[in-house]
Amino acid sequence: MTVLTDCAGTDDGNWREASDTRTSVVELRRYRLHPGKRETLIDLFDREFVETQEAVGMRVIGQFRDLDAPDDFVWLRGFADMPSRAAALQTFYTGPVWVAHRDVANGTMINSDNVLLLRPVAAQTGFAAPTEKRPQPGAAHGQPGLIVATICYLAPQTDEAFAKFFEESLQPLLQQASATVLAAFVTERSPNTFPRLPVREGETVFAWFSSFSSLPAYENHLVALAQSDEWTRKARPEMEQRIWRPNEVSRLMPTGRSLLHG
Repeated sequence: MTVLTDCAGTDDGNWREASDTRTSVVELRRYRLHPGKRETLIDLFDREFVETQEAVGMRVIGQFRDLDAPDDFVWLRGFADMPSRAAALQTFYTGPVWVAHRDVANGTMINSDNVLLLRPVAAQTGFAAPTEKRPQPGAAHGQPGLIVATICYLAPQTDEAFAKFFEESLQPLLQQASATVLAAFVTERSPNTFPRLPVREGETVFAWFSSFSSLPAYENHLVALAQSDEWTRKARPEMEQRIWRPNEVSRLMPTGRSLLHG
């Protein structure tokens, strides 16, 4: 596993809080569902699969509706390390809660293998520990704000250089345009310690997560970037030269029990 030891910005104020050590390994999971089944899965997940996963050593970071994919459910969970991941997943997926509800959960899904295994770029760039209590099951409304996930697909062995470019050139401009950059990750290259749940292997990605108070706030952010000469003439063109294909940008609305929100 490559360790990014020379990334600029990790001690210069770009990152406001230390990362939660329970999320040194993060799964970004995207489930493609049968039409009309997303609310069924969200209701089940938020009622049955949050505290029960955390009880065996995981952290459920956030659950989301993708605004641009009405039949997708996106969520994030974290682990202290890869051995802890193996133990926690083994316990949960052989335990009574999953056994009791797996048929309903699996019945909503067309595919559940679109999973990126990630690690923070540096100690300060993971998700911060939550500072609020999670809403109780049955919360009537989604949590406030919008989370935007941006995935950059890179050439092999270029993630360290891209991470430095992000912190030096992209992140300051994003923040000047009123984004709150929450976390930044690269591919976790360790072998999958729980093969029963496949992950996407052989890819090199850089992913960052930003929060906004609302969808209009995000739209204003895009306008501000478009009006920035430094972004349009320098930062964005250089980013385009570094990526293999267009960035994957997901506009994610938090569910009622998501601790990650705007």
